[in-house]
Amino acid sequence: MIVWIDAAAEAAPPIFGLSLLERHLHAVRRLPQAPAKVVVELPRNAPEPKLHNARLRLLPIEWQRDGDTFADRLRRVIARADAPLLLLDATTLADPRLAATLAGRTQSTAVLPRERDDDAAVLYLMPDPGIVDAALTAGPKDLAALTRLLVQAERVSMLKEEEFQGFVRRLRRTLPWHLFKVESRERAARLERFLFWSNYKGSTDLFTRYVYPPLVWLMVRPLARWHIHPNWVTLVSIILALGAIPCWATGHMIVGFLMAYGMSVLDSVDGKLARLTFTDSRLGNFMDHGLDMVHPPFWYLSWAYGLGFGPEGWHSALARAAIAIFVLYVIDRLVLKIYPRVFKRAFHTHSRMDGVVRSFIARRNISLPLFTVGYLIGLGREAFYLIVAWQAATVLYHAGRTFWILAIERAHLRPRGPAEVAAKTVRLD
Repeated sequence: MIVWIDAAAEAAPPIFGLSLLERHLHAVRRLPQAPAKVVVELPRNAPEPKLHNARLRLLPIEWQRDGDTFADRLRRVIARADAPLLLLDATTLADPRLAATLAGRTQSTAVLPRERDDDAAVLYLMPDPGIVDAALTAGPKDLAALTRLLVQAERVSMLKEEEFQGFVRRLRRTLPWHLFKVESRERAARLERFLFWSNYKGSTDLFTRYVYPPLVWLMVRPLARWHIHPNWVTLVSIILALGAIPCWATGHMIVGFLMAYGMSVLDSVDGKLARLTFTDSRLGNFMDHGLDMVHPPFWYLSWAYGLGFGPEGWHSALARAAIAIFVLYVIDRLVLKIYPRVFKRAFHTHSRMDGVVRSFIARRNISLPLFTVGYLIGLGREAFYLIVAWQAATVLYHAGRTFWILAIERAHLRPRGPAEVAAKTVRLD
């Protein structure tokens, strides 16, 4: 496949610190099979644009600066093409999953925006000049105009919704494809907010969904524009998460709380930043998810120690509660490993009920506020015992539901798609 990106028009405003050209190149870089070449049309005498990610410079890019009309430039590319062409416009924000969906198709296919007044398009053409000859004779000014001519003439087929696999496993939700023209900074700002909310998980806790987003939003935009790698954010969150443990254990509860809440916010920032700027990596995922898995039981132990577990000894009620929550936490994590092995997605995508339950089950972002409030009003021990009981209830729910799904419902024996917990984000408003 050959990729052609028309960047000859005036550059559109960047989205989260990346030009739309860079966003297209990232989508191309992630294709299952690398393209034979990537032809980028630039304005006449324009310098080669700066690519902030070194991995983009590994693509087989050919920079063109012919300065001719859109139709003439495209004719030259089509005349030399001996493979399917993926045509992109550097003034449009296209869902990066569209490139992977179109690659490998056996028929020419068009993608147009859902909004009729939006002037954007993505076009996939088989190596046959006859498909576009008549349309190019009409002198279309850009890719969107060409695509609409081809659709009206029934020379290409439209991508159907059912042909697009919209479920995103990491986000536990289905996201339809998006395609927008970016003609102003105001439009770019709206699209940034659109992408920000699109990157929230379908099933998550109440605090991540409703409390932390304003802080996350304030941090993600400048970090993206400054090209701060999300691994640095993850590293800071690791320091805060581990630093809170000795603070709590030595009785410096308020300092521990401040560090813990800082870590909780950063835990959302690094993931959003990675996905929105195409900087996710295996190392980042390992650090982020490794931290999420490991730190909660040690937080709980430090809470118990700070409440008096140390002087009272291992035979005290507080010590037994601390041991119990440590064991329950490990069991809960092991139980939750069963469902993904069978269904290849997270447990809380099985039904709407499971997704709703995910918002308040025993997790760090639920246990931390409970303990904070309890400690501040002088009921720290009582709050800790409540958290232990809530962890036990969570384990029973996950174990019982897993048994029901596999042994009683036997859902694994028939096709079952993920439940839709979050709203499908399709439009800007």
